[in-house]
Amino acid sequence: MIDIYLTDEQDNLVQKDELAKGCWINLTRPSEIEVGKVVKGTGIPSDFIRDSLDDDERSRIEKEDDTVLIIVDFPVLVQDESDSAPYDTIPLGIIVTPLYFVTVCLQSNPVVEDFINNKIKNFFTYKKTRFTLQILYAIARYYLRYLRTIDRRTAAIERELHESMRNKELFDLLSLEKTLVYFTTSLKSNSIVMEKMTKQRFLRMYEDDQDLLEDVIIEIKQAIEMSEVHSNILSGMMDAYASVISNNVNVVMKFLTTITIVLSIPTMVFSLYGMNVDIPWASIRHAYVIPLVMAVSISGIAALFFWKKKYF
Repeated sequence: MIDIYLTDEQDNLVQKDELAKGCWINLTRPSEIEVGKVVKGTGIPSDFIRDSLDDDERSRIEKEDDTVLIIVDFPVLVQDESDSAPYDTIPLGIIVTPLYFVTVCLQSNPVVEDFINNKIKNFFTYKKTRFTLQILYAIARYYLRYLRTIDRRTAAIERELHESMRNKELFDLLSLEKTLVYFTTSLKSNSIVMEKMTKQRFLRMYEDDQDLLEDVIIEIKQAIEMSEVHSNILSGMMDAYASVISNNVNVVMKFLTTITIVLSIPTMVFSLYGMNVDIPWASIRHAYVIPLVMAVSISGIAALFFWKKKYF
């Protein structure tokens, strides 16, 4: 799918049908025909677009003639329930040419939609360097937003684990840890791209652009630190609560074993007096009281013993 946008003279974002100087071309899972159309109309190397559509493409920045390709990973909510991780990362390609600004992605994503829906203020399609940095800043903010969501989810699972004897909560923690591994890897790759942008000047930057780039780097570093901290906490928490769950099961088994022992005593006594042999005091009129008292007394003594040992 191809969408073309342009900031008009009133600084409003309007959608266009044809390419124009200073326009923004947004490609979302484009077909080969659409890729060919953009390549022919803009002069962008076809590899730049196809590399951005590779799900396993690493984050990088490169320049060919006057065309700059920036590929960064951004976080997305996983829609496939078969995947164990609630979030994943996919590449977003940003291609900057003297005349056009192009974004390429495998799927529609909230980062681009925020710009389309005017949730990001003061961006212009013809200010390509600033537009690039605003997208990178929005991506960093999404990482931080999802990390805070993961932190809240971790706290909720922690509360559930206090009394849990199931493995479900541990699997939930494992899926969050898997997400944090994705985030940490992608954020570090994005950080390398930002450092290259700072040192090698792939894009022409003004003073405000330089300040925004520094803000992007700060946000990414903060996200990396948060991701690593949460990952370490989750790793330790999983080990601790695996032991807690095992201990909870042991406590329940100990309680059930104690109850079984206490209840087995009357069974033994009544079984003994139910045998078809001569037994003491069998001739007494109310002989049934004797095994009853013995069973209750021995069971009471056993229960008191286990209670003092804190088995109950």
